[in-house]
Order: sequence, then C-alpha cells, then structure tokens
Amino acid sequence: MLIARAPVRISFAGGGTDFEDYYARFGGLVVSATIDKYIYVFLTVNRGESIQIMSSDYRTFHRQRAEENMLWDGDLALPRAVLNHFNIREGFSMFLASQVPPGTGLGSSSAVTVAVLKGVSGALGLQLSKRQVAELACFIEIEKLGMPIGKQDQFAAAYGGVNAITFERDGVTVEPLALRSDTLEALEREILLFYTGVAREAARVLDAQRRAIAADDAAVLTSLHAIKAAAVEMRRYLLAGDLGGVGELLHASWEQKKRLAPGISNARIDEYYETARAHGAIGGKIAGAGGGGFLMLYCPLRRVGRVTDALERLGLRRMDFAMDRDGARILVNNTLPLAAARYA
Repeated sequence: MLIARAPVRISFAGGGTDFEDYYARFGGLVVSATIDKYIYVFLTVNRGESIQIMSSDYRTFHRQRAEENMLWDGDLALPRAVLNHFNIREGFSMFLASQVPPGTGLGSSSAVTVAVLKGVSGALGLQLSKRQVAELACFIEIEKLGMPIGKQDQFAAAYGGVNAITFERDGVTVEPLALRSDTLEALEREILLFYTGVAREAARVLDAQRRAIAADDAAVLTSLHAIKAAAVEMRRYLLAGDLGGVGELLHASWEQKKRLAPGISNARIDEYYETARAHGAIGGKIAGAGGGGFLMLYCPLRRVGRVTDALERLGLRRMDFAMDRDGARILVNNTLPLAAARYA
C-alpha cells in the first residue's frame, strides 16, 4: 500500500496571468496558499493483468486490461493519463478521495494530477523533485490532455505553503513568502471560505478567457494587467502583515476578474458577495475560474460571526481550514519492493 496526498489552494491574486498566451508576452504573477484539504491517492501493486481506478467523489470505477489501448476522457482522465505516461498497463489499483467537492475553485483537478504523480513515481522508486512533479503535471494537463488552464495550481500543490509564483516564457519561479507567524494565524481566522453548493465546469470559462487573450481583447488584457499589479501589491501586504490591505485588494481584483469572461459571476453570487460586504467583509471573490464553488472572503475577526450568520441564512456553509506547509507528499509506502520488481 502507498498513500500520497496533495493539497488544494486558495489564490489571493494574479489568477489568469498564468496562461501561456498572457505570460509569454507580459509575464505573470500569482500569489496563493495551500490549505489542509487534500486529494488522497491509495495505490496497491498486485499480480493482476489489468489496472483499476476508483473514485469516491465521482462515484465511478474503471478497469482496463493490459492489451487494451489506454484512452483518457471523462472523470478519470487525469489518473489514466498519468499511468499512460509511465506506461503502466497492469498490476496497479488506485483509489482517489478528496476532502473538497470537485469543481469548486480550489484547484482540486491539478491536485489530483500532482497527488497521482507523487504516488505513482514513488511506487516506482523515482525521486522526483517538487519542480519535476509540478512541471510534469503541467505537461500532462496542458499538453497531453489539452486542458485550457494555467500553471498556478500544479506548482501550488507540489510546493505547498504561501508562495509568489512568477511565470515567464523561460520558466516558472516559486518564491516562498516568509510570513510572520501572527500573520499566518490571522489569515487562518480571517480568510473565510463558504461553499455555495454549486459545482461548475471551469473549462468553458477558462477557454473563453484564453481565447480573449489570444485575440488581444483590449478589455481583458487591461484587466489582467491590473490583476498582475494587484498580485505585486498582495505580496507586499502579506509580507508586511497588512491584512486590511489584503482585503481591499481582493475586492479590487474581484471587480477586475468579473470582466475577463462571461459567467464568472451571476446574480446569486453578487447577492452573496454584497451581503457579506454589508455585514463586515472587506473583500473577496469566487475561488478559481468562477461561476460557483467556494466564496473566499477577508473579514476582520470581530465581524466573522455576523458575516457567517448572514451567509448561512442564505444557504451557504462555511468550511474551516488551516494552512498547509508541506505540499504533495507520500504518507505511507510499503509497495516499493513489489513495484520495483514488477516494473523494472
């Protein structure tokens, strides 16, 4: 048995500037943090002549015999593409479980890829660095599967912690932000996550955003330039421990983000957000691509109760969390001798 996990993330600023169409010309910057909600991968190596993948979140099961061609589509495309990359065709059983619902804006899809890569490479005795795991996850999702996504989630899940991640044509740089302990504790108390109860398909929103960038849409590019500038300021505010400034920047960035593509917000999300602001939240945004998922807010501690009560009366549910410092890791590995023998 091998057990690996990778964390999901919250993005403070810069989302959208991690698209290659944008950062290859202008450079990108994202400031994000991983939290203690994880994608878990349980692997067993056996003497069977097939691979089997089970997912509790998608309530699905896939079995494929060694002689069949590996195809990837549907809910289990990511783990199947990882197994194909390593040319694993038999003798593997994989179970996936998540602590957050899929499609809720916390980067869970890329966390799946990173967790599976961490687990499979570990079972094969490969010692991949955090950068190698992140870059391989980007390759599998963007190049192999053609997903219209950026690169922030893969690097966040692989590295863990609070980071400023810079995207350039020549590569990605991860800068861990050394926040004071009191700032980290305040973030855990005053950044709030509320589940709207609506999962969404991010691909449509992200593809519209990517096409607008490629077409030099002036309004979209202007918003992305402003979002990147906000990420620079966000890094400064976090290092200074100025969480009021963090809240104001979240609000300004949300106003810019809504201009990137149709469907990022809607009447119900606007109602949730304005209700939170009316009861004391300073700023926030829908996590991830938009359209649903988790609503992230910054709220001074003395107003957390009022905001929570107001939003829960509207049907939202708050999810408590702490910061993750480790990134993807293997928790248990008793498979190595058997795996090494089988796939040598």
